[in-house]
Amino acid sequence: MIKKADVVIIGGGITGTAILYELAKYDLKAVLVEAEPELAAGTTKANSAILHAGFDAPTGSLKARMNVAGNARYHELQKELDLDIRWSGSYVAALDEEQEQVLQELLVRGRANGVPGLKIIDGNTMRREEPNVSPEIRAALWAPTAGICWPFGLATAFAENAVINGAEVIRDCAVTDILVADGVVRGVQTEAGYIAADYVINAAGVHADDVSRMAGDTSFTICPRKGEYILFDKTAQKDLVYSPIFPTPTKMGKGILVCATTHGNVFVGPNAQDLEVGEKDDTAVTIAGMDDILEKARRLVPKLPVGASITEFAGVRAVSDTGDFVLGPSRTVRGLIQAAGIQSPGLTSAPAIADYIVTPLVTVRGIRRKANYKKGRPAQPCFRLLSTAEQQARIAKDSRYGRVICRCETITEGEIVDAIRRPVGARTVDGVKRRTRAGMGRCQGGFCGPRVTEILARELHIPVTKVRKEMRASYMFYDKQTQSGGKA
Repeated sequence: MIKKADVVIIGGGITGTAILYELAKYDLKAVLVEAEPELAAGTTKANSAILHAGFDAPTGSLKARMNVAGNARYHELQKELDLDIRWSGSYVAALDEEQEQVLQELLVRGRANGVPGLKIIDGNTMRREEPNVSPEIRAALWAPTAGICWPFGLATAFAENAVINGAEVIRDCAVTDILVADGVVRGVQTEAGYIAADYVINAAGVHADDVSRMAGDTSFTICPRKGEYILFDKTAQKDLVYSPIFPTPTKMGKGILVCATTHGNVFVGPNAQDLEVGEKDDTAVTIAGMDDILEKARRLVPKLPVGASITEFAGVRAVSDTGDFVLGPSRTVRGLIQAAGIQSPGLTSAPAIADYIVTPLVTVRGIRRKANYKKGRPAQPCFRLLSTAEQQARIAKDSRYGRVICRCETITEGEIVDAIRRPVGARTVDGVKRRTRAGMGRCQGGFCGPRVTEILARELHIPVTKVRKEMRASYMFYDKQTQSGGKA
């Protein structure tokens, strides 16, 4: 493969896909390269899924500016891209007088950051809205502009719209080098070949410093920080909480919270564990971590449905040693643009980061917006939420919508096939799961997993032994004769 592009984006998480979405509005060739077979396979898939209001980051920092602007942008994008967002608001709870003082500090900072509607309420007022929180909560900071979302869906929506508008996404293709001549970027070398480009945007998450060093820029280091979570079955106590409930923050982060999802589950987490630089891909969960999460979460919501835990997972945050996001042109390599150190509130900030990166690039080069730019993306109706008449009409048009594959979530074969065939469609079992929720229920894919695997093999025209769970080497079947996965 030898390609020519104006811009290459390295990394297919929420930051990279948001930048691709913004670039696709202009008359240029943009290519996104992702090492894994699915988008959003790193930090984007394993986080608290909260669109923060913007009161936590220091005033004047890139984090604060991007957070508030990104939050506002999502309010605009929700309808256009059919984003799964619920504007729930959020609380930060104080359990003692010292923590109440922290709430005052957050209130002042939030107002300075431009966050609208912030106010401090007493514990009784909070409990009228959230009756399951602790009676020990004395006060809370209420942020009405916060929300919860489906992060993978956001990244997928950005990518789908971009591809519809002529951008290209290359997955399962790691970047092995960035070619620089006379201090200027010339292109990137990938496992699949060379892509010549005038600009390379580094959105590689926890590996952003490694990518930056490929080009000769050693100006920052990513310090990985792991966070573990526990997810409860949505049938356990659906109304346990409505809004994210935070403790007062510490220097390690926003703390262990209790939060609902847009699909009706409740989760608790994350804790914070600093990892060694060589442990960037460590997403193992631990018994000690689970105990720590439950102990601290119970301070906010005492009666957690622990017996209804259906999975535990962990994500790794890309903490920059600069203490802030690393955004904009490299100071040492022309054509290299950094979008690095994107820890919380990175999910919220993504649309604003995209604008911050793309606007100067197209302005300097005088690139015009596309006259034929297409808004939105193909509709993706959820079968179980359709009316009976709508369901019958869909089945009449395509009988696969009458075959339920995932019983826990009532996901049909028609929805799974659509997820595979869409722009930047699913290529793995977890890719199907995050697009449709097949496998997200109580049995965690125990029933539907083999059926999803069969459908993937059929639709992708590959042997069943080539179907992967999610990551590059995560083959669903193991060949005993060859002692390896992925054999035909």
